[in-house]
Amino acid sequence: MSALSALVLAGSRGGIDPVAQYAGVTHKALIPLGGATLLERVMGALKAAGATRIAVCSNDHAVAQLAAQRGAETSPAQSSLSASVRAGIELLGAPVLITTSDHALLQADWIKQFVDDAPAESDICVLLARRDVVEAAAPSTQRTYLKFADGQWSGCNLFLIRTPRALSAIDLWRKVEADRKKPWRIVRLLGPATLQRYILGRLTLADAVARMGRLSGIDAAVVASKFGLAAVDVDKPADLDLVRTLVSEPSPPNGP
Repeated sequence: MSALSALVLAGSRGGIDPVAQYAGVTHKALIPLGGATLLERVMGALKAAGATRIAVCSNDHAVAQLAAQRGAETSPAQSSLSASVRAGIELLGAPVLITTSDHALLQADWIKQFVDDAPAESDICVLLARRDVVEAAAPSTQRTYLKFADGQWSGCNLFLIRTPRALSAIDLWRKVEADRKKPWRIVRLLGPATLQRYILGRLTLADAVARMGRLSGIDAAVVASKFGLAAVDVDKPADLDLVRTLVSEPSPPNGP
C-alpha cells in the first residue's frame, strides 16, 4: 500500500463528558495514562504503524494545540461524526486510517495486522472483534455487541478508507449513526429479504457489511481482529479504570 495517513476523531458530543469529569480534565483526549495523554498514545501507535501524516479532528483548543505540538494537522469537528469523517478524508486523501482519541490501548501491531488483512479490492474496511476474543482478553469489560449468524461482534474503532470512492458511503453512515446499537434497524435499510435473513439468524456480519457497501456503490469488507483488547475504548468511567489496570496504573478507590 502507498503512504498511509490517519484521522483521529476527538470531537465532543456537547455538555460535560462524564469520563473527562471523572478523570479531572477538560476533554477525554487529554486524560493521562501511562505517562501520556490518550491522544498522544493513539498518535504514537499510528506513527509506529507507519502513518506518515496524521490529522486530529476536534473543536477543543487544548486538544488541537496538543495535536499541533506533536506534529499533527487539525481538522475542525463538524455537526456529526460522519460529516467530520468526510472533512478529514477530503483533507488527507486516501488511503487513510480512521480511529478515535479514546482508543487508549491501540497498538501498532494491531494496525499493521488490520491493514495487511484488509482485502485489496475493498474501498472501505472495518475492524471488529468476536465476543469470545474480547472477553478472553478482558473478561470484565462491558461492550455493545452486534449479533449475527457468525457470532456476536464489537467494533474496534478502526477503519481503513482505501479509495476516494468510499466517500459515497458517508451518506449511508449518517443514517446508520443513530441506530448503531440497534442492528435490526440498520439491517432494515438493506431491504426486506436481508432483514428476514437477519431475523431468522442466517445473516452474517460480513454479508451485511458487503450488502451495505453495494448500496453505496462500493466494496466494503470486515476484518476480524485477533486482538480482543482492540475493542476496548474509553466510553465510560469503568472503561478508564480497566485500561488503567491494564497499563499498570490503577485508579484510586474513589476515582481521581
